Amino acid sequence: MKLILAIVQDDDASDVVDAITEAGFMVTKLATTGGFLKSGNTTLMTGVEKEKVDDVIKVIKDVCSTRKQVVTPPATMGSTSSIYIPYPIEVEVGGATVFVVDVDQFYKI
Repeated sequence: MKLILAIVQDDDASDVVDAITEAGFMVTKLATTGGFLKSGNTTLMTGVEKEKVDDVIKVIKDVCSTRKQVVTPPATMGSTSSIYIPYPIEVEVGGATVFVVDVDQFYKI
């Protein structure tokens, strides 16, 4: 058994959940927050047999696309200057970060 953890942007989360369930897999959705942009994202958890891992990853890849977005990074709390002038920067958002973890034991209760 494998545990798939996929971190996706909130904008893609509903579409990914729908696609995963339509493909016949179960998924648990957790609201999480990213560290760099302090923006919302979603962590999805799916448990599947080893042979099905590539199928789930393909579904995630088909739905999540990367794109460019201009953002203003939040002010850091440890700044030594008393004046903070935020400059917009272009970053790549979207896509997914996927972890596949071996699960030796699991219990369905």
